[in-house]
Amino acid sequence: MAEIVLYDYWRSSAAYRVRIALNLKGLSYRSEKVDLAAGDQRGEEFRALNPLGLVPLLEIDGQRISQSLAIIDFLDNRFPEPPLLSTDPIARARTWAQALTIASEIHPLQNLRVQNFLRDEMGQDADTIGRWLHRWLGDGLAALEAAAPDDGLFGGQTPNLADICLVPQMYSARRFDLPLDGLPRLVRIDAALRELPAFAKAAPDAVKN
Repeated sequence: MAEIVLYDYWRSSAAYRVRIALNLKGLSYRSEKVDLAAGDQRGEEFRALNPLGLVPLLEIDGQRISQSLAIIDFLDNRFPEPPLLSTDPIARARTWAQALTIASEIHPLQNLRVQNFLRDEMGQDADTIGRWLHRWLGDGLAALEAAAPDDGLFGGQTPNLADICLVPQMYSARRFDLPLDGLPRLVRIDAALRELPAFAKAAPDAVKN
């Protein structure tokens, strides 16, 4: 099998998702660090690989794939075991909806470039940016809490795409000091998932150096 290369940043929740998926699939990969805090993603070298200037970016079979959910969907089709999505159309659609609640509704509004724009271009202070983060993280996670199962994971007994998206988002929620008291199902699921080796190995503190 061709070498798999992941352009990665330790604290990127989108890259965190892909690391989890690679680990669940049992795939070895080489990590190429892109320091978002230092602005590496805006450099000509990385822009030549990904014009959007975002991580993650996956290289495999001479191809480059961007966007975390597109990467995970590719991995799930190329390496089907263990499956991350149900073959049942309704269950599959629900899992996509749960994953997209995070990837489309929550994550873009907490992104580093959004925070930088609010601070540098809009002149907002740290307290205002904190209120912004709490509003959009809180709304999205509350909706996901309502859809979460009372027992087990989003994927039942084994993690699925929604579970993969949840753990990085809960990491961000704690990082941004979002109160989690009203999210008992998500807290339970997140804690259970973080005990699994594939999730623990992908955690930011595990890959930082």
